[in-house]
Amino acid sequence: MTSPRDGVVVHVESPTEGRNPRTADIDRVSTTDVLRMINEEDRTVPAAVAEALPELARAVDLGVEAIMSGGRVHYVGAGTSGRLATLDAAELVPTFNVPADWFVAHHAGGPEALVRAVEEVEDHSGAAQIRRHATAKDLVVGVTASGRTPFVIGALQEAQALGAHTVLVSNNASVPFAPDVLVALNTGPEAIAGSTRMKAGSAQKLVLTSFSTAVMVRLGRTYSNLMVSMRATNAKLRGRTIRILHEATGEPEAACEQALADASGDLKVALVHLLSGAPTERAAAALEDTKGHVRNALDRLAG
Repeated sequence: MTSPRDGVVVHVESPTEGRNPRTADIDRVSTTDVLRMINEEDRTVPAAVAEALPELARAVDLGVEAIMSGGRVHYVGAGTSGRLATLDAAELVPTFNVPADWFVAHHAGGPEALVRAVEEVEDHSGAAQIRRHATAKDLVVGVTASGRTPFVIGALQEAQALGAHTVLVSNNASVPFAPDVLVALNTGPEAIAGSTRMKAGSAQKLVLTSFSTAVMVRLGRTYSNLMVSMRATNAKLRGRTIRILHEATGEPEAACEQALADASGDLKVALVHLLSGAPTERAAAALEDTKGHVRNALDRLAG
């Protein structure tokens, strides 16, 4: 595909590219008023995400289905969208102690583009990335403000050809591709026209965080609203595991510390042991049988 450096000009038709009448005088007001204008625009983002929750729920169910069937979730994005997707995938491993390949991010331009803008790479199709790394069991989630980024659309089209499910997160409802699920975010024109790292990026961050967190909850990687699958890799996190056990069970910290030691540091095993009264070995076996789902393990032990 020809790049902008070859002289090709593309006019993107997207709400994010329009001029915002509410901020037309942003360069003529005080610093406080500049920030107030930006803040007032930012306050519209949660409402835009709320409107897309039914579609986002369908995307979550597809993500759970993919992982339960032995597949993976692939994020595909360029620029700000790709960086946000990469960040979300990276944070799931320490937060929920999931295998590193459950969520895979494909960012146009690779690692270099994470820290330095490499704008021309988004004009090349991401089909090759998906062809090399995805299967029919997987879910491929494209993220793009315009809904038309060639890197993202090419990846989704290739995923569809492979038989994988597809989700497109877009700040433009008019897209040139029919995914299984379209999560359209009506954030409108930016405070600074076309600067999609602003409202569009904020909405994408909320969607990605909500999507991956909901997938983890549905897979049983939490107990109640506690991060019981986390990895205690430093002193702060080791202290958090004790606090989580105490909050979940009501047991004294000393008992929680002993249970964690008996479980060789496995927070879930210690939790199921304390909540069920079952020996540590039985608690571990119940979790193994239920693929790490705490409530299901407790139900099995109670039955």
